[in-house]
Amino acid sequence: MEPWRTAIATSDATNIWIRGYDITALMQRATFVDTIFLLHQGQLPNQNERRLLDAIFVSVADHGAGAPSCATARLVASGNRQSLSAAIAAGVLAIGDEHGGAGSACMEMINRGVTLARAGGISLAEAAEQMIQEARASKVRLPGLGHRVHSHDPRKDVLFNMARESGLAKDGIEFIEHLQSAAAKQIKPLPINVDGALAAVLYDLGFPPAAGKLFFIIGRVAGLTAEVAEEYTREKAMRIRIPVQYDGEPPRELP
Repeated sequence: MEPWRTAIATSDATNIWIRGYDITALMQRATFVDTIFLLHQGQLPNQNERRLLDAIFVSVADHGAGAPSCATARLVASGNRQSLSAAIAAGVLAIGDEHGGAGSACMEMINRGVTLARAGGISLAEAAEQMIQEARASKVRLPGLGHRVHSHDPRKDVLFNMARESGLAKDGIEFIEHLQSAAAKQIKPLPINVDGALAAVLYDLGFPPAAGKLFFIIGRVAGLTAEVAEEYTREKAMRIRIPVQYDGEPPRELP
């Protein structure tokens, strides 16, 4: 039977290594964000990469108890007082294409746009205009643009400013800003939301599209642990009452 192969971590009777680094050395000289970067990229980040990735995790940690992941975690915690892990896992399972998944889709879109520009010998602005035209023709939503609440997402400014100040802003940030401008001209003003911002930054840091969702999960789990802990300590079991309006058949007799 062929063994499972991994280049991430290994251990023996007295040691544990992550990507070749002894875990006790990482515990003393690296941060948690350093370790996440190391796990995914195979190398330690520099100071600017660390600060930027840390800001991404902060930006997605918690947006309120009404978000699908947090509401799901609290609902399970309300009905199940025996398993912290079940409640947190339920919250993670609520993360998908509509909630927390736009980052990955946006990274794929950015990659298509940058590839289109390079292959076609056109500017990123022209590639953005073309992609907006295609989206309008196919009536496809643009991941990373638009927000249900904010007309301007302040987290985008923080992430983009940090990337520019540290010299890490590249084609990803430039392309999505052109995309926002093209959308405003051809469709309507659509602000770059936090999913679009983290997608552009992660693209410029060299991460693959899956990181858009994976890193949202990493950051959001911190918020889920707090939401579940609060549900256990502040609320009574089975306290959640979801408003339901029945619109089915009225009471009737069996034939």
